[in-house]
Amino acid sequence: MVILPANEQHEDIAFMRIALEEAERATASAEVPVAALLVHNGAILTRSHNYRKIWQDPTAHAEMIVIREASKALCSWRLIDTTLYVTLEPCAMCLGAIILARIPRVVFGARDPKAGACGSVMDFTNEPRLNHRVEVVGGVLEAESRGLLKHFFQQLRTQ
Repeated sequence: MVILPANEQHEDIAFMRIALEEAERATASAEVPVAALLVHNGAILTRSHNYRKIWQDPTAHAEMIVIREASKALCSWRLIDTTLYVTLEPCAMCLGAIILARIPRVVFGARDPKAGACGSVMDFTNEPRLNHRVEVVGGVLEAESRGLLKHFFQQLRTQ
């Protein structure tokens, strides 16, 4: 785990709060409340929540959507000088896209004990054979992120 200077911690918390607001929007369409936003030079470049159910697309994770949109906005597949904020630890597919897009930093909220690829199930972030390393900061507003997911699945079970 990376220990951050106080000013960077405040920035991470502020952006994660925005990601949580976006995740709450997903519940209105019965999507799992996971959201991501990509920050470029201190400003939000793109944001999204999951659309797997609506689009019937297993790759429609919030991270994949913001990576695609950011690449278009910047006219580059290299998303250097960015930070990805996501409410749930990225899975192997999303972390693969993060590495391929050269995103230097990922900040996530809740750990994912079933599919997390930043240390929970597997850890691709420090794989020496890959050509890009990602700095990962986990557990930012973890209780809020986990609570949102827990509430969603409890509501789903009672329906």
